[in-house]
Amino acid sequence: MDLCSEKDIRALLARHGFRFSKSMGQNFLIDGRVPRAIAEASGADGTAGVLEIGPGIGPLTVELARRAAKVAAVELDRALYPILAETLAPFPNTEVVEGDAMKLDLAALCAEKFPGLTPIACANLPYNITTPVLTKLIEAGCFASVTVMIQREVAKRICAAPGTGDYGAFSVFCQYHTVPEYLFEVGPECFLPAPKVTSAVVRLTPRTEPPQALVEEEQFFRVVRAAFAQRRKTLLNGLSSAFGDRLDREALRAALAEAGLPDGIRGERLGIPEFAVLAAALQSRL
Repeated sequence: MDLCSEKDIRALLARHGFRFSKSMGQNFLIDGRVPRAIAEASGADGTAGVLEIGPGIGPLTVELARRAAKVAAVELDRALYPILAETLAPFPNTEVVEGDAMKLDLAALCAEKFPGLTPIACANLPYNITTPVLTKLIEAGCFASVTVMIQREVAKRICAAPGTGDYGAFSVFCQYHTVPEYLFEVGPECFLPAPKVTSAVVRLTPRTEPPQALVEEEQFFRVVRAAFAQRRKTLLNGLSSAFGDRLDREALRAALAEAGLPDGIRGERLGIPEFAVLAAALQSRL
């Protein structure tokens, strides 16, 4: 069976009485080059245990299983369990974990499933849960790399540079915790059913140390969120909304001046080093 053949996929789904779920954002690959390229980009090898989220009918799972020591695939849709039992039967190093990835302790799951192996994450993520799942994968703190296919617009945001239209709070979050790489794009014609958007594959490699020393990480990200909460307003106005209950505008202006930033600057112009200096200046006034 070719898990990327539209004919074979339709026969497989019909045999199991499966219907696509729009709410789960299900789009199955019909171009075999794509799961092979994703699996190769993930770096999966005989030393790796791979956590996959949302395996669908298993085309990426199979490619990962051919490379890695073990693959644990987390799937929420119960209708896919009998299908995966069939498609993954030839691969004893695969295991389907039934449940919602957003409700699982991913670090504990990796420790249980991959003893003695290096955990990595690799997935074709549903568009509707991309940001929360990526956040959870990064915050799990146990993966040597995270390689995912996601909506192109989100991939661009993850990798965006300061001062660009795609740059935002999620860009800063991802770039603070990881080194992201924009690898390649995948057109809608590669899926069944075809989505209305283009996808892209990114690889995020967690940093061994933060790119910038911080006085307090929580304060740093509070400043970042304030900077992007109202993109059309100046950074001063954003800070005023977030910190106005404790700092008046003169104190905020003084903090900006100490950080070497003009009153009229917008938050999207700041990189991680500038945000770190500003967060320290504000912290010293609280």
